[in-house]
Amino acid sequence: SLPSEMLMKVFSYLDAVSLLSVGCVNRRFYHLANDNGIWLKIYSTCFQPKRTIWNMKSEQTETVSLGCAALHDRKPGYWKKEYIFKQIAAVKTRVMRLVKPVDLYTGLPCKNKEAMKASGLSWIIVLKDKNGKEHVMEKTNLSFKDTSVTILWYSTNWPCLDILSTLKLFGATPLLPDQSRAPSKSGPRRRSFIAEYHLANLTESSVAVGADKLVQLFSLNPGLIIGLWKEKNEIAFVMASLHYHQLLERSTLGSAAVQYALPPNKPVLDDIDPEYGLHDYNLHLDMHCGSYTYLCGTFKSLFCRKGDIANGYLRLTVVSLKDNTKHLPLIGTLGLSWETDVFKGNVK
Repeated sequence: SLPSEMLMKVFSYLDAVSLLSVGCVNRRFYHLANDNGIWLKIYSTCFQPKRTIWNMKSEQTETVSLGCAALHDRKPGYWKKEYIFKQIAAVKTRVMRLVKPVDLYTGLPCKNKEAMKASGLSWIIVLKDKNGKEHVMEKTNLSFKDTSVTILWYSTNWPCLDILSTLKLFGATPLLPDQSRAPSKSGPRRRSFIAEYHLANLTESSVAVGADKLVQLFSLNPGLIIGLWKEKNEIAFVMASLHYHQLLERSTLGSAAVQYALPPNKPVLDDIDPEYGLHDYNLHLDMHCGSYTYLCGTFKSLFCRKGDIANGYLRLTVVSLKDNTKHLPLIGTLGLSWETDVFKGNVK
């Protein structure tokens, strides 16, 4: 019931994140929180904008600060959009600067972890039941390795598997990242759609990859493992392993509804002896589960014969479980470690 003038006065004291949140309350608040005067003040404080006006007669330039003309000539919400776009561009510039240095062994950026921290990137699961209701799962445990990130979601409040239809994996970045503090889960965020998985008839349509006394594991492509309690046939945890070369692109460049399409991979043709096969390949192999590493090494000058090439893939044999003398030894017993709030285990 407050007059719009009083609400505008209150809104003028809010920061950008709070102003965006207020705009979600109702239609009236949305229009008031789009006010160009408030957003121009926020924009000017952060970026100190200036505009150059060309005088065609004198062929001189005059620089004037943005004032009344910048407010009356613009549609409502113009300076809000300008502020958001410029903030996103500034973050992308920081991230691209971090991913430029490349590791000589993996061929991947050296500072992936720092780049993800700079962008405020996180990952969420959205479970949709057969009635259309969505359940958002955010509690995660991250593990960074040379070539990938393993993300483990676990909770005691998973919806019943029988009522679920789909699982969607999203990358989430704060709309207005603040480098001085950790990103807030309650603040405005931008989602980027990574992958969708169908959960109907999961146990019949998915590949069972192992089990221990408590859970049974099912693999969903691409790169997702679901653990089910054996007794209740309910979800215990979900684990995703995402490769660095796809991670930043899919988690930041896609939209909330459409997946980002990776550019086609065009390998360099071997023109020395194409009839014989391919040679002089390097392979970096990182076998791990969570924080535990079984093998990590770089293999050089690999080759394959023509008969080892099929469907665009080539076979490079670097590890043999029967003969450890041919490669770095495998450490420990290979398996998949898992944990929840209450239990933990290892599936061979």
